[in-house]
Amino acid sequence: MARIKGAVTTRKKHKKILKLAKGYWGAKSKLFRTANEAVMKSLRYAYVGRRRRKRDFRRLWITRISAGAQANGMNYSRFMHALKVQGVTLNRKMLAEMAVYDKPAFAALVEKAKSSGDSQAG
Repeated sequence: MARIKGAVTTRKKHKKILKLAKGYWGAKSKLFRTANEAVMKSLRYAYVGRRRRKRDFRRLWITRISAGAQANGMNYSRFMHALKVQGVTLNRKMLAEMAVYDKPAFAALVEKAKSSGDSQAG
Protein backbone atom coordinates (compact mmCIF):
# COMPACT_ATOMS: atom_id res chain seq x y z
CA MET A 1 0.00 0.00 0.00
CA ALA A 2 1.28 3.47 -0.87
CA ARG A 3 2.36 5.82 1.88
CA ILE A 4 0.24 8.95 2.12
CA LYS A 5 2.21 12.09 2.72
CA GLY A 6 0.74 15.15 4.43
CA ALA A 7 2.20 17.87 2.24
CA VAL A 8 -1.09 18.89 0.61
CA THR A 9 -2.95 19.06 3.91
CA THR A 10 -0.12 20.92 5.62
CA ARG A 11 0.17 23.44 2.80
CA LYS A 12 -3.58 24.00 2.91
CA LYS A 13 -3.49 24.58 6.67
CA HIS A 14 -0.52 26.94 6.39
CA LYS A 15 -2.13 28.93 3.58
CA LYS A 16 -5.31 29.30 5.64
CA ILE A 17 -3.39 30.70 8.62
CA LEU A 18 -1.20 32.96 6.49
CA LYS A 19 -4.30 34.32 4.76
CA LEU A 20 -5.74 35.24 8.17
CA ALA A 21 -2.40 36.88 9.10
CA LYS A 22 -2.34 39.10 6.02
CA GLY A 23 -1.53 42.67 6.99
CA TYR A 24 0.26 41.75 10.20
CA TRP A 25 3.62 43.43 10.76
CA GLY A 26 6.90 41.72 9.88
CA ALA A 27 7.36 37.97 10.32
CA LYS A 28 3.84 37.60 11.70
CA SER A 29 2.51 37.76 8.15
CA LYS A 30 5.24 35.66 6.49
CA LEU A 31 6.31 32.81 8.77
CA PHE A 32 3.82 30.12 9.68
CA ARG A 33 4.78 29.62 13.31
CA THR A 34 4.72 33.29 14.30
CA ALA A 35 1.66 33.89 12.12
CA ASN A 36 -0.13 31.01 13.84
CA GLU A 37 0.58 32.49 17.28
CA ALA A 38 -0.60 35.93 16.20
CA VAL A 39 -3.76 34.55 14.57
CA MET A 40 -4.65 32.43 17.59
CA LYS A 41 -4.25 35.43 19.87
CA SER A 42 -6.21 37.73 17.58
CA LEU A 43 -9.06 35.22 17.28
CA ARG A 44 -9.16 35.02 21.08
CA TYR A 45 -9.30 38.83 21.29
CA ALA A 46 -12.10 38.87 18.71
CA TYR A 47 -14.09 36.28 20.69
CA VAL A 48 -13.70 38.23 23.92
CA GLY A 49 -14.41 41.51 22.13
CA ARG A 50 -17.77 40.30 20.84
CA ARG A 51 -18.87 39.73 24.41
CA ARG A 52 -17.24 42.90 25.71
CA ARG A 53 -19.00 45.05 23.12
CA LYS A 54 -22.36 44.16 24.69
CA ARG A 55 -21.13 45.31 28.11
CA ASP A 56 -19.59 48.49 26.72
CA PHE A 57 -22.76 49.53 24.91
CA ARG A 58 -24.91 48.87 27.96
CA ARG A 59 -22.56 51.07 30.04
CA LEU A 60 -22.74 53.82 27.41
CA TRP A 61 -26.55 53.69 27.33
CA ILE A 62 -26.78 53.84 31.12
CA THR A 63 -24.39 56.82 31.21
CA ARG A 64 -26.47 58.68 28.61
CA ILE A 65 -29.76 57.94 30.36
CA SER A 66 -28.25 59.01 33.68
CA ALA A 67 -27.03 62.31 32.19
CA GLY A 68 -30.43 62.97 30.64
CA ALA A 69 -32.27 62.15 33.85
CA GLN A 70 -29.97 64.36 35.93
CA ALA A 71 -30.46 67.22 33.48
CA ASN A 72 -34.17 66.91 34.26
CA GLY A 73 -33.66 66.69 38.03
CA MET A 74 -33.79 62.96 38.69
CA ASN A 75 -31.20 60.24 39.21
CA TYR A 76 -30.87 57.10 37.09
CA SER A 77 -32.03 54.45 39.54
CA ARG A 78 -35.17 56.35 40.61
CA PHE A 79 -35.94 57.10 36.96
CA MET A 80 -35.65 53.46 35.87
CA HIS A 81 -37.67 52.25 38.86
CA ALA A 82 -40.41 54.81 38.20
CA LEU A 83 -40.59 53.78 34.52
CA LYS A 84 -40.98 50.15 35.57
CA VAL A 85 -43.75 51.09 38.04
CA GLN A 86 -45.49 53.11 35.29
CA GLY A 87 -45.28 50.15 32.93
CA VAL A 88 -43.02 51.86 30.35
CA THR A 89 -41.17 49.06 28.57
CA LEU A 90 -38.59 51.01 26.58
CA ASN A 91 -35.17 49.37 26.61
CA ARG A 92 -32.00 51.21 27.58
CA LYS A 93 -30.85 51.57 23.99
CA MET A 94 -34.00 53.46 23.00
CA LEU A 95 -34.00 55.54 26.18
CA ALA A 96 -30.39 56.55 25.46
CA GLU A 97 -31.32 57.50 21.88
CA MET A 98 -34.15 59.64 23.22
CA ALA A 99 -31.89 61.27 25.82
CA VAL A 100 -29.44 62.31 23.09
CA TYR A 101 -31.63 63.04 20.03
CA ASP A 102 -35.14 63.71 21.34
CA LYS A 103 -34.73 65.74 24.53
CA PRO A 104 -38.39 66.94 24.77
CA ALA A 105 -39.74 63.37 24.63
CA PHE A 106 -37.18 62.25 27.20
CA ALA A 107 -38.11 65.19 29.45
CA ALA A 108 -41.76 64.09 29.17
CA LEU A 109 -40.77 60.58 30.29
CA VAL A 110 -38.88 62.03 33.26
CA GLU A 111 -41.95 64.10 34.21
CA LYS A 112 -44.10 60.99 33.99
CA ALA A 113 -41.61 59.15 36.20
CA LYS A 114 -41.58 62.06 38.71
CA SER A 115 -45.37 62.03 38.91
CA SER A 116 -45.40 58.31 39.66
CA GLY A 117 -42.78 58.83 42.36
CA ASP A 118 -44.87 61.54 44.05
CA SER A 119 -47.95 59.33 44.29
CA GLN A 120 -45.89 56.41 45.64
CA ALA A 121 -43.98 58.45 48.25
CA GLY A 122 -44.20 57.11 51.73
